[in-house]
Amino acid sequence: MMALKNTWISVSAFLLLVVTLGNAQTIDSQKYVVNTASSERFPLASNENVASIVVDQDDFPGVVRVAGHLQNDLQKVTGILPTVFNGMAQTEDYLVIIGTLGKSAIIDQWAKEGKIDAARLQGKREKFTTQIVDNPMAGVQKALVIAGSDKRGTIYGIYDLSSQIGVSPWYFWADVPVRKQSELHVLPGVHTLGEPKVKYRGFFINDEAPALTGWVYERYGDFNAKFYEKVFELILRMKGNYLWPAMWPPRKFNVDDPQNAILADEYGIVMGTSHHEPLTRAHAEWNTSLGKWDYASNAKGLQEFWKGGMERMGDKETLVTIGMRGDGDEALSEETATDLLETIVKDQRKIIAEVTGKPAEETPQIWALYKEVQDYYDKGMRVPDDVTLLLCDDNWGNLRKLPGLDDAPRKGGYGIYYHFDYVGGPRNYKWLNTNQIERTWEQMHLAYEHGVDKVWIVNVGDIKPMEFPIQFFFDYAWDPDRWNADNLQDYYRIWANDVFGGIETDAIADIMKKYTKYNARRKHELIDPSTYSLIDYREADAIVENYKTLGRKAQGIYDQLPEEYKDAYYQLVLFQVLASANLNELYVAAAKNNWYAEQGRALTNEYANKVKALFDKDMELTDYYHNEMADGKWNHMMSQTHIGYKIWQEPKTNAIPETKTIDIPKTSDMGVAVEGSKEWWPNASDEAILPTFTSFENNTFYVDVFNRGTEPFNYKIKSKSDWIVFSQTKGSVDKQQRIEVNIDWEKAPKGTNKTFFTIKANKKSIPVYVQTNNVDIDGAKGFIEGNGFIAIDADNFSTTYEPEPFSWKVVDNLGKTGSSIISLPIKKGRVVLSETSPRVSYDVHFRTKGKVKVHVLFSPTINYATREGMYYGLSFDGEDPVRINYDSDPNIFNYNGKVPSNWHANVADNIKVITTEFEINDAGNHTLNYFRVDEGLVLQRIIIETENSQLKETYLGPPESFRAQ
Repeated sequence: MMALKNTWISVSAFLLLVVTLGNAQTIDSQKYVVNTASSERFPLASNENVASIVVDQDDFPGVVRVAGHLQNDLQKVTGILPTVFNGMAQTEDYLVIIGTLGKSAIIDQWAKEGKIDAARLQGKREKFTTQIVDNPMAGVQKALVIAGSDKRGTIYGIYDLSSQIGVSPWYFWADVPVRKQSELHVLPGVHTLGEPKVKYRGFFINDEAPALTGWVYERYGDFNAKFYEKVFELILRMKGNYLWPAMWPPRKFNVDDPQNAILADEYGIVMGTSHHEPLTRAHAEWNTSLGKWDYASNAKGLQEFWKGGMERMGDKETLVTIGMRGDGDEALSEETATDLLETIVKDQRKIIAEVTGKPAEETPQIWALYKEVQDYYDKGMRVPDDVTLLLCDDNWGNLRKLPGLDDAPRKGGYGIYYHFDYVGGPRNYKWLNTNQIERTWEQMHLAYEHGVDKVWIVNVGDIKPMEFPIQFFFDYAWDPDRWNADNLQDYYRIWANDVFGGIETDAIADIMKKYTKYNARRKHELIDPSTYSLIDYREADAIVENYKTLGRKAQGIYDQLPEEYKDAYYQLVLFQVLASANLNELYVAAAKNNWYAEQGRALTNEYANKVKALFDKDMELTDYYHNEMADGKWNHMMSQTHIGYKIWQEPKTNAIPETKTIDIPKTSDMGVAVEGSKEWWPNASDEAILPTFTSFENNTFYVDVFNRGTEPFNYKIKSKSDWIVFSQTKGSVDKQQRIEVNIDWEKAPKGTNKTFFTIKANKKSIPVYVQTNNVDIDGAKGFIEGNGFIAIDADNFSTTYEPEPFSWKVVDNLGKTGSSIISLPIKKGRVVLSETSPRVSYDVHFRTKGKVKVHVLFSPTINYATREGMYYGLSFDGEDPVRINYDSDPNIFNYNGKVPSNWHANVADNIKVITTEFEINDAGNHTLNYFRVDEGLVLQRIIIETENSQLKETYLGPPESFRAQ
């Protein structure tokens, strides 16, 4: 392919040989490297040759360094190491030319002569173009030119080509394999991702002990430049540019290794410090020899400390944190000391100006309104307009504050500090990924629509195992307009395809979608034996079975994967599923053990053993992750404790749930339990009665016949009602037998009826009562009342009313059970409630009349606006809508600052419920209308209780009601 010549030429000589470039083709930011050749394409690799790389030695050192990464990436893909020429080049048929406008002589010359279009890059931020130049010089047929508007633009262009040839940003951090390819051909056209929509895009390494810390100490010795180089590379490969480094004591980014900051600057990583580390100083740098961390009594000491941080910063690109919190990430004072904090900020800006020798406003700064600091802002404290206001979530992924939709723009703009990991109440969550990208999208879309586009930074804990939501966060931050409610589910497929090379793409995408949904229902650390109901709606069993089904599917894919993909799959998919499934089963098994012990069931001790086995399995899964997967590369990374929490703080070690063992008599003794009751018979004094069977729901309920001794027994079921159908009517019970009961509605009596059947064994006879409702639902429309309530998933509406420009959007998969709906556009803000307001309607059928309670279940959004309240509307049929305040709970002040009084329950349960009463005058068909008033509410479910409600309180609530079409 390549006609190699012996002539070596300098860059300046190279430029003299350049010839005119033809017209550029259309911009294409999609796939532009393919495996087939044509005369118009650039042969990056072909016929066992790989194009050499030319980068000007006078370009940014970071650009030169990353050009070397491209060299290595090409070798990973092709097996051939291309040559990199720094300032000199051989004339070859095909060359890759890399350079930054204004820093590369080659790029500047070609721009001057119109070979590349400088207008695409001039004045742009972090933009690159990648294009083919035909016949650029004598002896060269084609050049592939990667040109950047600035340092990061060029670096992004290089890494974009690496991504195009199949090198994942996670090739190191998640062992994503690189597929071997011998033919790589670049399509003609100008390829670019444009400019990022959010200026600073980064993450915060936090809460990094014991997992990341143990791994770093073993692999690198400390949080030094060898470690941070891997972090910087990951951020840049994901098109990020910003980092808050690890800061748990004794971590000190600038002190642990002076090369850390130098290398960050070389790479083009904008450094910052966390919300409570002013003027680039790690909090661990402060010690008692410098006095108290108290500005009122030690202003001089703190000023000298901060001055040292600014002097050390020099001209490195930095977002300087200003403000102050108390020692150890606590509140500055018990009260809102506005005068003191205003003085602190004023003095800090004086230090910035004094040290930099230029006005303070020329040094980028942020003020984080984190926790109680937001109260300072709410009470009127302001900082200069050039300072970025870093708004924050509640540490649980719910935004606490956003600028008003009609607020005047600020020079410094606004940012968001978000969380995928947290240490604090109501419970730490640090172990596995419990974040749905749907909720991240919804909240960050809300922020973007409110004009928050200066800084997006997310707390990612140890980086692993948050790989998936991190990737989404960075992809979304680059271009928030690309992803919306209609195409968000495509992200799972794109990610799975990119990571696993097109193998089982749909199946892996489905697993990712389901496991993140299941995990987001409740943080692992908050789960205990009481979380899920053992008796109602088969909730606990369904949780376990759903996870186990997912685990079997995930394991099946793993078993069939090519060997090179197994390590990546285990850490990104399989471990997350199996470990989560195991933890949920562990707690359900513990709950059954304790329940069975109370009833003396012979299965009690088996469940105690099962709990022990599941606890051991958790350790086995972790051990494989640490010692077998990737040949032990990730030892320590899953060492975070996660079982046995009692308070918000983690236990020192995983603690097995409490179990009981009982002495089981050497006899046979029958007991009976029925679905919907924690009692057992013959011990209980009241009737054993199953939940009500309803014809249109065609319910099935169970009876457990269990042994309280060691000797088996035979049982029989007798019933005078031939329309009661049993999965079996006789059998032998060793430990336990579950009998499924349903109704033959063709034979069952019409209307309501109550009868019983009898279970007989060992001279015991236990009656079990059956209540039925065999009703005619002809003419019924919509969701039908059953057992006194109606449960509706929000996305199953009957009709919508969407006056221009409003629309209702289903956010598929968002929520604890089904999908959610939101009203768009966000920017339209509050609308006046009337019967012509945007609405969704749900057809329902009541079998009774009277008072009803409408429970509306929302994602636990916080009122982020300064306006009073957060409203929606409800009505039945054509009645005037009632305006309801979602934000009616009084605010309290706790360790998280100002939050609603029921915030703990809302975030722990990942739901907020608002109840409104209505009067239904007639049984029959009705329509429930839900109206938009304020933007930002996320509707998950609606449950309507009548006066005859038999609704049971469980974590996930009842299944959706039967719907007549």
